[in-house]
This record gives sequence, C-alpha cells and structure tokens, in this order.
Amino acid sequence: MEATALVLLPHSHSGLTARAPPCVGGRGVSCVTKKSYVRRIKRSSTVRGVMARPQEATLARVPAPAPTRPVRETAAATTTTTVYHDTWFDNLAIGYLSRKLQEASGIKNGKHGYQGLIEAAVTISRIFRLDTQCEIVASALERAMPSYIVTMIKVMMPPSRFSREYFAAFTTIFFPWLVGPCEVRESEVDGTREKNVVYIPKCRFLESTNCVGMCTNLCKIPSQKFMQDSLGVSVYMSPNFEDMSCEMIFGQQPPEDDPALKQPCFSTKCIAKQDYGVSC
Repeated sequence: MEATALVLLPHSHSGLTARAPPCVGGRGVSCVTKKSYVRRIKRSSTVRGVMARPQEATLARVPAPAPTRPVRETAAATTTTTVYHDTWFDNLAIGYLSRKLQEASGIKNGKHGYQGLIEAAVTISRIFRLDTQCEIVASALERAMPSYIVTMIKVMMPPSRFSREYFAAFTTIFFPWLVGPCEVRESEVDGTREKNVVYIPKCRFLESTNCVGMCTNLCKIPSQKFMQDSLGVSVYMSPNFEDMSCEMIFGQQPPEDDPALKQPCFSTKCIAKQDYGVSC
C-alpha cells in the first residue's frame, strides 16, 4: 500500500494550505482532481455553447408558420366615392336643371352645384307621392327645353338608326355632368348592330343618393316618358343596383314587367333615407 504524504506550503497570507503531491501513474488525489476538473470543463463548454445559440436551438424545435391566405376584399371595402371636378359648363347645366326642378316643385333651396340638385330631388321624394314625383320631374324636363326645340327634334329626327345613334352619342358628350362618365356601346336591332346604347359605369345620381326609389321615380321613369312623349324616341333605362351602373338603350321599349320596379331599396345603405328622411 502506497502512502500519501501531505505537504504544507505557506499561503500568500497567514495560515497554511494543503497541496496534493503530483500524480504518479494516473493515481492519487491530484489525478482524481484533474479528471473531475476536465469533466466539469467539458460540461460547462457544452452548456455555454447551447446558451450562446439560443435562437438556433429554438428555431430547430418550433415548426415554421403556415403561409397565410390572401384576404378576400368585399364590395364595401373596395368601394370609394367618386370625386368630380365640374367645369364651368357642368356647373351651368347643373344649376339650370336644379332651378327647373325647384320651380316645378315650388320648393326652393339655397344650395349650389350638384348638392343643390340632389337637395331638390330629395325634397320632391320626401314630400310628394310617387305618381306626383314623376309628373314633377317630367314637367321640369319640359321647362328645361324650349317647346320649339322639342318640336323641331321630333319632326326632323323620326325613329331610325340615325336618330338612335345620334341620341346615344349626344348623351355621352353633353350629359356626363348629370350621370357621370359614359360611353357608347353596340346592340342588335332588327338583326343589325347599332351604336345605340349608352353605358354608364357608375351613375353619379345613384351614387349620390344610393336610393332605388329616387333612381326609378325621379330619373328612370320620367326620363323614359319624356323621351317617348316629347322627343318621339323610345329608350329603356336598365340600372344595376349592385355596381351602380346603368344602360340607356335607345329604340327599345321598357318591358311591362320591369325588374327595376321590383327592386327593394337598401335598408341600411340608403343615403337619402339616412341623411334626408326619405321614405323609399
């Protein structure tokens, strides 16, 4: 049995410190201490290595998130109000028609521009009955056009392909201030293609009121009646209440079972009802 000697060495301060003898043959206190110290160093290095890369360890365990699906936009999210920059001619025509509506209804308002025209129309819709509303607008249209001009148009432009295409082109040039930008399109009449359709992508009057009742009673019905009775040309106005577009088809009679007349008004989106108290 090998004896182990204890050597006492002086400390830097007072007192004595025990020091193990050097390791001989891989045995002894010093050898055990070194092996234990080496194992602690290896374990500490491994821990420090993992702690030094916490993101790598986390990312390796957490699965990548699934790709998100694109959000489907609704009509309400994408719909925006059209901004119009009326010219002097537009303001002149808007003011003229607004005054004629006020004269026909006997009710004045002090508003100007397109808002004054809408105010006049809303007043008619709010106060008068449905049949009276159409009569008032038809009377305003007759007031707006001198009788001699109406007679001259009716005599010189009887129903024909030329008159249908002329009215379509005339509408797109001189009436965007009333209905918004529009364009001429073709349709088939008696087996031939004619440019007799006015397509309105977004009707200015319908957008301003968002009211089905005002569209049909203050625009569609009286305009169809005025064109037929005063100018001698039939026209069918077909509004689309989903996207606010409209088609004016010259030379076509309105159907007896008109789907537009069966369309209920928007219960929550009607501007005329919410802002002006119109009963539509």
